[in-house]
Amino acid sequence: MTNRLTKPLAGWRVLVPRGGPWGDQVAANLRAKGAHPIVAPMINFAATDDAPALDAALTRLAAGDFDWMTITSATTVDVLSSHRAVVAPGTRIAAVGETTAAALVAAGYHVDIVPSEDNSARGLLEEWEAATAGAIPLRVLTLRSEIAKPLLSEGLRRVGHDVESVVAYRTIGVPVSDQVVTDVKAGLVHAVLVTSGSVARQVREQFGDIPERTLVACIGPQTAKDSRALGLRVDVIAEERSAESLIDAIVEAALAGATPAR
Repeated sequence: MTNRLTKPLAGWRVLVPRGGPWGDQVAANLRAKGAHPIVAPMINFAATDDAPALDAALTRLAAGDFDWMTITSATTVDVLSSHRAVVAPGTRIAAVGETTAAALVAAGYHVDIVPSEDNSARGLLEEWEAATAGAIPLRVLTLRSEIAKPLLSEGLRRVGHDVESVVAYRTIGVPVSDQVVTDVKAGLVHAVLVTSGSVARQVREQFGDIPERTLVACIGPQTAKDSRALGLRVDVIAEERSAESLIDAIVEAALAGATPAR
């Protein structure tokens, strides 16, 4: 008989909406809890419309031309990996959120700052001065998606930093297999991880209303807010905006009495 304390998610089928190193790590962590992960990437990146600008920025990054680089999503890490980007030893990296930080580490990069309270561009701006000892101006490379608001770049420029903002990718939805759609709609997937607003949009568009018996778990308050705005039900929210905390939230629900759909 499986021990509920060591394998609290035994029998649970959990949808992991991202692939790559992050998805692999989350899948491994879920298996350690007894779950059966279904890795079904729902978003991917398409090449930026200004590839020369990105290539030039990454060449300068390898050469040590920047004091800092800011990364605002795990997808940006995928772009760095696909370009085999090299970060010069003297360049520090700021990650907006634990998911992004975990993706950086999984891909072999280092992380120097993650906002301790508000895991967002605004949160990073609030903690930037203390984290950088008030040094101005710093040379900062900000990599972002085509749809991201330039809040971070504008905020850093406003306080006097030399910022180069470069579009690293375009976010596109990825259709999951017909079998995954069928299983989710039939309530045969016991939990769905929602790791960003972009993922929430794809979950809503591809699956419609999630069955009540399926747990919808969001990685943080902002993702939960985005999910609800799209009409997606939210059942649990991770306390620490990290993949580990997200899994812990599902474990807590399981131990509290939630059971896999039959």
